[in-house]
Amino acid sequence: MSWSNWSGSVTAPVAVARPQSEDELAALVRGARKVRATGAGHSFMPLCPSDELILGLDRLAGALSVAADRKSARIPAGWSIKRLTAALWDEGLALANQGDVDPQSLAGAMATGTHGTGVSLGSLAAMARGFRLVGADGVARWCDAATEPDLYQAQRLSLGLFGIATEIEAAVVPAFHLAERIEKRRWDEVRESYDELAERHRHIEFWVFPHADTVILKTLDPCDPCDPPSSTTDIEEAAFRRVLDIAAKLPFLTPFLQRMMMKTRFDGQRRGPAHAIFPSDRTIRFEEMEYELPRAAGLDALTEVIGWIRRKRLPVSFPFEYRTVAADDIWMSPMNAGPVAAISMHQYAKMPWADHFAGAEAIFRAHGGRPHWAKRHTLTRGDVDTLYPMAERYRTVRRAADRQGKFLNPHLEALFS
Repeated sequence: MSWSNWSGSVTAPVAVARPQSEDELAALVRGARKVRATGAGHSFMPLCPSDELILGLDRLAGALSVAADRKSARIPAGWSIKRLTAALWDEGLALANQGDVDPQSLAGAMATGTHGTGVSLGSLAAMARGFRLVGADGVARWCDAATEPDLYQAQRLSLGLFGIATEIEAAVVPAFHLAERIEKRRWDEVRESYDELAERHRHIEFWVFPHADTVILKTLDPCDPCDPPSSTTDIEEAAFRRVLDIAAKLPFLTPFLQRMMMKTRFDGQRRGPAHAIFPSDRTIRFEEMEYELPRAAGLDALTEVIGWIRRKRLPVSFPFEYRTVAADDIWMSPMNAGPVAAISMHQYAKMPWADHFAGAEAIFRAHGGRPHWAKRHTLTRGDVDTLYPMAERYRTVRRAADRQGKFLNPHLEALFS
């Protein structure tokens, strides 16, 4: 048995161990030379691989515990966001924001800075209030802003470097409903009006194919209580998959296929509980790179990348996704220098991606971008130090928590040893 990430591009030659109790987990950690944790495998970077032990926490015993003030909850760290948000809904509660898929574990999503969209809404890591960690010695400890504050600050976006989280305290909000609207707009129109639209809607994002002149605009806004939607996805994937398969065989047709596809209808509405509207089914496998840029630079950077792709007629088969995320104060967060525009670049898993990503990455970096830690990037240790003033303090906390480097793997050792 071996482990593989969701896209199939990152593998490890070991099976995943799935302890059912914290004592069993602690014994596994204590006895291992090297150990990493995995959730749903949605990282495109080699964050999870280990040549000895990979832990999955989805079977670990635990229960949701809501605080008396109903503003936070203690959550089993290995629960998927889907499982968590359903349990919170039963309590009349919700997460303030989510991304557009929900199989990821809460621990993994927080550890990598995963986020949704909304000018006033931060990443999932920004919701963290405390962690129970099984350390390299197999001992469980609690950390929060008052107890082991440096460990807590580093653990908020941890990359799995400080221990195995078994429980997370996170901020929650009263349950709410959302109305989703999807429509086509001209790319030049969206460029001109995006800032105004972003202030008007609680959540907004758009997708733009690099060879087409229209975008798919998606907004989410609070609405009156209503039943769950009949559909579990925002955009139908079947036709898109057929187009991608043609592009994989005949990549020179990619520009034509995208323009033809954008002549079809892309509009629709859904309403329902927030946790049923935020996520959508995503079954087409792809590779992804995402850069967080200063919000004022986002649209210019995207325009430049699209222009570069068009000039070279590159067969980039997926649309770019454009979102906004609020600032935070997390040491290793791409959002810690101010609000950002998040630009995601995807490529069909059956098509080459590395050279296209490298060219776009250079443009994003030139506009002040920093990558999502779980999406494709080529940062070096020197880049990390340049981009993150707290990087060496982060490493100092890591060395104190894990003197033997048990939670390092080759990728992370190169950046944080």
